[in-house]
Amino acid sequence: MPQVRIVARNFMDMVASLPAVKLDKLYENSFICEAILRSLPPLAKKYVLQLLYIDGPVLAKWLEEWVLADGASKHKVAIDRLIQLRVLTETVQRKKEATYLFNPPFQRNLQKHILCGGVSPREPMPSNVTVRLPSPEELDAYAVQQWELFLLHLINSTEVERSMNMSSSMMKVFQRGLLSQKDDKEPPRLTEGGFQFLLMHTNAQLWYIIREYITNCEEQGVDTADLISFLLELSFHVMGKAYNLNTFSEIQRTIVKDLVDLGLVKLQQGRKESWFIPTKLATNLLISLEDTATRKQGFVVVETNFRLYAYSTSKLHCEIFRLFARVEYQLPNLIVGAINKESLYKAFLNGITAEQIVSFLQQNAHPRVAKKIPTVPENVSDQIRLWEADLNRVEMTTAHLYDEFPSRDVFEAACDFAREYGGLLWENSKKMRLVVKSEIFMQLREFLRSQKQ
Repeated sequence: MPQVRIVARNFMDMVASLPAVKLDKLYENSFICEAILRSLPPLAKKYVLQLLYIDGPVLAKWLEEWVLADGASKHKVAIDRLIQLRVLTETVQRKKEATYLFNPPFQRNLQKHILCGGVSPREPMPSNVTVRLPSPEELDAYAVQQWELFLLHLINSTEVERSMNMSSSMMKVFQRGLLSQKDDKEPPRLTEGGFQFLLMHTNAQLWYIIREYITNCEEQGVDTADLISFLLELSFHVMGKAYNLNTFSEIQRTIVKDLVDLGLVKLQQGRKESWFIPTKLATNLLISLEDTATRKQGFVVVETNFRLYAYSTSKLHCEIFRLFARVEYQLPNLIVGAINKESLYKAFLNGITAEQIVSFLQQNAHPRVAKKIPTVPENVSDQIRLWEADLNRVEMTTAHLYDEFPSRDVFEAACDFAREYGGLLWENSKKMRLVVKSEIFMQLREFLRSQKQ
C-alpha cells in the first residue's frame, strides 16, 4: 500500500529556501531576526548570542572547542542551520582554516532589538475607540470553533454548519493536496494525505495550511519574502488586543481577512474604524513543531478490551474517531467507541498508518492515564500494528499470464524482455509460463509478434 506523507515545514524552513537577496531583505526587520533566533536549536542560539557583539570573522575551530566531544553531532546541526539561514557565512582561508562571519543586517538588527526589546510591531487601539473586546476565553473558543469548522468541512461531514462563510476559492487553496475530485458531479474525497493530516497535531496542521497559502499567494504574484515577513510580525502582536486595519497595506488586509476563516484572527467593526484581534493560533505561529510545552489537555482513554472513551463535546473529535474506530454512541460530553479489525482495515486502505493511530491516541491521552507508561495498553498498540502488517502481507498487482510458447528460445527472449523493462513477476522455466505486469502488456505483445515473423 503506497504511503503519502505530508511534510509540514515551519516558517524557518521556508525562510531558509529563499534566495540570498530576499533573506537579506527580511533581516532588515528586527522582528524577523528575533523570530529566527527563537526558532534555532538550543546550541545555535548559544552561538548567536555569544558571537553577536564580535566584529569580523571567527575561526571554526574556536566554536568546536566550546563543545564537549559527545556534542559533535549537535554542533554540526547548529552550524548547518545557521548557514542555511545565512545567519553565518562560511569562508575558507588560504591556510585552509574555515571561518564564520555574521550576516551584517541580521547582526545589526538583532543587536538593536535586544537593546530596545519589548516593542510591538504596532500599537493596539485605545479602549475608548473599540467596542467590547472578547475575553481570552471567548477568543479561544472562537479560534477552536473556526478551526474545527474548517477540519469538518475537510471531512465533508454533514455536521458542518451551513453558516460557514469561507469562500470556495480559499477553501480550495487550503484543501489543496488534501482532497481530490474526479469530476464536478462527484463530491471531493479525502486523499491519503488528507486522512493523515487529520491525525496531526494542530501546530503541524497549521504549518501545512500556511505553507499551501504562501505557495498560492506566490503563484498570484505576491512577494514571498513580504508575505513571510508579515506572518512572522503577526505572531508578535498581543493576543486579545485590537489593531487598526488601516495601518496595513491592501495586500495585508486581504491576508488578514483570509486568516479569519482559519480562526487566526477575529474581525470587528466599529462606527468608523475596523480592527482585527489576534487569537492564540496567530501568536503561536513561531512555536516549533517539536515543542511539547503547548500540548493541549488530552481527552482519550483506551482500555485493554479495545474500547475508547473520549471526554469531549467536539463534533470534530467524533468524526476523527470514525476514521479508524467504530463510534457506538455519543453523549453531550462523552464519545464511546471501539477499535476493531474492520474499522482499522478501512483506515489502512485510506492511507492512515498504525503508527499515526497509536501516536494520536498517545498524544491525546486523558490526564488520568497520561502519567501511565504506556498510555495506550500494549496489547492494543501491538494488535493495531499486527493488523496493519497482516493487511500488507499480500500486495495485489494487475498482471497477465503467458503460456504455450512455440519454443524455448521465444520463452527465454520474452523473459529477458520483461526483465529488462522491470515487468517480470514470475516465471516457470519447466512449464514455460510467464507472468508480467499489466504496464508492459502491450510492449510484450508487440515483441512476441515480431518474434513470429
